[in-house]
Amino acid sequence: MLKLSRLITRRAAFRTTCLALTLSLSGCGYVVGPANDPCISSVEVVTFKNETFRRGIELMLTEAVQKEIQKRSTIRLVKGDEAQTRLTGRIIDFRKNVLGETAFDDGRELQTTMVVEVTWEDLRAGRIITQQTVKLDADTVALATQSDFAPEVGHSLATALNTSVLQTARNIVDMMDAPW
Repeated sequence: MLKLSRLITRRAAFRTTCLALTLSLSGCGYVVGPANDPCISSVEVVTFKNETFRRGIELMLTEAVQKEIQKRSTIRLVKGDEAQTRLTGRIIDFRKNVLGETAFDDGRELQTTMVVEVTWEDLRAGRIITQQTVKLDADTVALATQSDFAPEVGHSLATALNTSVLQTARNIVDMMDAPW
């Protein structure tokens, strides 16, 4: 009788542990397999268009997106007719705002903001897979990143720009994950 009660207790403890483990993993956002559509195996990343006065950020962003896709995705980067999908985008705005000043009107804390429109389209079916656009009739923006910097402690506009570019590239690849 004692052995039977121990066996029942062990089984109940095992089942409870398995249930707790299953429940803890199910709500964390993990997926089994690739995060994007398995039918998509290649993408062409077209150089982003730059509608700002700050030159060179379109090349930085395009390169950062390509590296992020290679690092986090199973999709191959290809050019031209070999591509199944195409990722295009344009940098609509890049601003530097002063958040705080010194007594001599020097910027103590500054912030950069980058706003980007992105379209990912399926070239085989001629349809848009996902798109992040700026709504011009409202004040909401779908894909924007900000980074703060303080010149007094050694930060520069170059480091803030690099942070914005990398964060935007991550957001774009996040947008490509599981749009289906």
